[in-house]
Amino acid sequence: MAMGRHLVLDPGRICRKTRRMRGKQAQICKKEPEVVTAITEGSKIGVQECQYQFRFRKWNCTTAKRSLKKVLLRDTRETGFVNAITAAGIIFSITQACSYGQLLDCSCERSSPPAALPPPPQISTEERWEWGGCSDNINFGYQKSKEFMDDRFRKRSDLKTLLLKHNYEAGRLAVQKHMKLVYKCHGMSGSCAVKSTWRKLPLFREVGNYLKERFDGAAKVMPGNDGQGFIPEGETIKPPTKEDIVYTEESPSYCEPDKKTGSLGTQGRHCNHSSIGVDGCELLCCGRGYEAVRRTHRVNCNCRFQYCCDVQCETCDRRYTYSRCL
Repeated sequence: MAMGRHLVLDPGRICRKTRRMRGKQAQICKKEPEVVTAITEGSKIGVQECQYQFRFRKWNCTTAKRSLKKVLLRDTRETGFVNAITAAGIIFSITQACSYGQLLDCSCERSSPPAALPPPPQISTEERWEWGGCSDNINFGYQKSKEFMDDRFRKRSDLKTLLLKHNYEAGRLAVQKHMKLVYKCHGMSGSCAVKSTWRKLPLFREVGNYLKERFDGAAKVMPGNDGQGFIPEGETIKPPTKEDIVYTEESPSYCEPDKKTGSLGTQGRHCNHSSIGVDGCELLCCGRGYEAVRRTHRVNCNCRFQYCCDVQCETCDRRYTYSRCL
């Protein structure tokens, strides 16, 4: 099966339309194939992170049976998360490709940090640290990801498009927010004659964890009175910030299969019978109950090192039991 069918944003499919396209997105497709490759990789790691973050939930970000495509037709909080994590994956991947020297028009970032640097751990505030000047170029990643993802919507202002662009931006800002300051001391015998610092990409798991928190606190919105934006649904709810995930539709239960919403149901899902959390059988199986499934698999065992130089093992049957939703 083609990889593009598993991607939320498939650059290959988009770029095949470049003969009819204009603008910055078309320019990237035609003249910057290395950036397109990075965008493809970014979309892929976004889906992978989504599946990790929701692995114990009723909706687990599956791409099976085109489920994810149908989920994205609605404006639920799940849709908001998918769009945010996809944008985060793309800015992350472009920035990383730049640092690895895979992009022709990009080099490390040499500009100074926007704010005064905090002192590194276990270093007194009196010591001065100089900006090292060769950071992961997050500004280039931001620019290219925004050009490719948002350019096609530049003339549209409907609510669905506004939500999409907002959640894209929330994902990009999540990566920027988690950029790390790296400190290094240079000199003979630890003399620290030269002290420098630079910015480095975070682990993408940190970005995923952060956006999952934003998903849990996502803001439901509705069209604004001016017809140009959106406002919180409810007078007591504060307006969402640029870093918040927003949505307009309540999520389905995801308990039962539903072709319309993209829900595949939770029948057959593994669950934890001893947990009272979202991964527990009571919640994950939606009250239908669960069954204990016994399996046997073969593993290497009783391994011995034989001089020289071989390891000989026996084969043992190991039995295990897991719980599965009815």
